[in-house]
Amino acid sequence: MSRLRVAAICTIYHEWSHADAIVTKFLKGMSTDEGFFPPEVDVVSMYIDHILDNDMGVDLASACAVPIYPSIRQALHVGGKQLDVDAVLLIGEHGDYPWNERGRHMYPRRYFFEQIAGVFAESSRSVPVFNDKHFAYDFGDARWVWERAAELDIPLMAGSCLPLSWRRPWLEHTKETAIEAALAVGYGGIEAYGYHTLETLQCMIERRRGGETGVVAVQCLEGDDVWRARDRGDFDGDLADAACATVGTRREGAMEDVCDKPVVFLIDHADGLRSCALMLNGYLNDWAYAARIAGEDEIVATEFFLQPDGPGASFGYLSRNIQHFFATGIAPYPPARTLLTTGVIDAAMNSRHQGHQRLATPWLDISYESYAQMPARPLGERPSGACLDRDAPDLLLPWREPV
Repeated sequence: MSRLRVAAICTIYHEWSHADAIVTKFLKGMSTDEGFFPPEVDVVSMYIDHILDNDMGVDLASACAVPIYPSIRQALHVGGKQLDVDAVLLIGEHGDYPWNERGRHMYPRRYFFEQIAGVFAESSRSVPVFNDKHFAYDFGDARWVWERAAELDIPLMAGSCLPLSWRRPWLEHTKETAIEAALAVGYGGIEAYGYHTLETLQCMIERRRGGETGVVAVQCLEGDDVWRARDRGDFDGDLADAACATVGTRREGAMEDVCDKPVVFLIDHADGLRSCALMLNGYLNDWAYAARIAGEDEIVATEFFLQPDGPGASFGYLSRNIQHFFATGIAPYPPARTLLTTGVIDAAMNSRHQGHQRLATPWLDISYESYAQMPARPLGERPSGACLDRDAPDLLLPWREPV
């Protein structure tokens, strides 16, 4: 059986960029705890939106004999007259793009997807597309992507590597768990890392009784208003303490004394669940989750750990799942998760821009069920095996997304 042909469509390609973290693994190989896996598909074309002084994509593509094309259409045609790939990597993260007045980094994800979908339409054939992180910086654009994919029957997979990180202690809710309250903590830039924190939260709470039912309201608070919200019960301070207690990078002292610029997203779900994403810059440098479960006295909590050094193996697991998706056309977890988290981060940034008002979000009536079969991901608490092999041939440098 011939190997699948993949086009890589990137905004930019420099060390530690998402193109490096993902596309490089499709060129060089994928490190996981279970071993190092050479790619099982072939990247046959590439498009890079802009090439700056720190670019590594041009040289790497040349070394791997992958042609770079001047347009997305030509990359999907691989220099021919029609669609000539079996799958697409859409890596629309990082690059020299402006922020709008709402604090949204204006990555051209919809614009890229629009062109990809256009090639599919003119070719009367669609192939699987992986979309890195959220679908667009504006939910209207994200909804357009979602609906266009449905029109053309485009298999979608989306999201980041956070749901595929190491957990300590191990925690995975069984489906239909009776979650009464839930919270995720994180750090970093309010939009880029706020999305990561929301995804950490959503990949857990989607497994609650009845599945995800949608979000009816979102509010963003900052500074001392975060602690006031906690003190009046808008979110559960004990959950925040329990989540933070799992994080190895947590600083000494009370979070309100140490945290530089606290931010919280308060989220009301259609089924009555209240959840929140709490950003604690200066207090910790990782992600964690905590929940109250009906009938259980103890709070359950876990750290979501991304490898801070070594070959960026959390992206190894992500790439292994993408590769399987390309082969089957079936996403390992619901792309509706990404549509919902795209909408929540958009609403949170709008709330912030509009004086931190609570915003009703009737358009986030997105219901779905979590996966039945667990995706490929680490089951240990910390990286091991090939993840620690400094000589692994994927050649990725220690990776952390810039805050």
